[in-house]
Amino acid sequence: MTDSNTLIAEIREDVGKGASRRLRRHGKIPAVLYGGRKDPATLTLEHDPIMHAAEQESFYSRILEIKVADGRRQKVVVRDVHRHPFKLQIMHLDFMRVSATETLKISLPIHYTGEGKSPAGRASGVVIQHLVTELEITALPENLPEYLEVDLSALDVGGVVLLSEVVLPEGVEITSLATDEENETMIANAVHIKESQGTGAAAAEEAAAAETELGVITDVDALDEDDAAPAPEAGEDEEIEN
Repeated sequence: MTDSNTLIAEIREDVGKGASRRLRRHGKIPAVLYGGRKDPATLTLEHDPIMHAAEQESFYSRILEIKVADGRRQKVVVRDVHRHPFKLQIMHLDFMRVSATETLKISLPIHYTGEGKSPAGRASGVVIQHLVTELEITALPENLPEYLEVDLSALDVGGVVLLSEVVLPEGVEITSLATDEENETMIANAVHIKESQGTGAAAAEEAAAAETELGVITDVDALDEDDAAPAPEAGEDEEIEN
């Protein structure tokens, strides 16, 4: 990596599980690049710089640039990271090409702020729960934020924060609300826990009941270390391909 947004990669021809294992033994990560109305391209990246970059939350939500030896460059986003089940090792990466003229759907982390200043945060025996920690948004690459901020400073005891109350940057939409304005979700709440509730099991049950009523967004991605790429997505023609 030359900077926090540029990834140095090599185009590779040797694919398959055996080839991927050999790459990993030599401190490299097999990867695939897809989308943009281009054929998938198979890549190799150095493991340690990527492992370091992947420690940053923004690695998964910002626009990155892949650069290969012949000077070709490609704007991308990370679509999947397959990690070893117990070693500190990234096994495989999926990247998707990004076009400046095509909207992008991506999951962003939520940063909750102002808890300590809120009436709920200052009240005794109250737990503020973050029921949703990331949201899928739709935006052009130029409008893509690295995270969404939710201010809880006005949250009262017993209060809730709904999905529709999230303040969005210009040009950004929450995907589920863009397709269905009634697709409401509670993303945070403040529950009063009585002394008799001990660890708060009753409060957890109350929150679970509320989640069932409103529905909570989850985002579970399937992981696959094979080199087979997902079906290409529509987008503008770009540079890097096999």
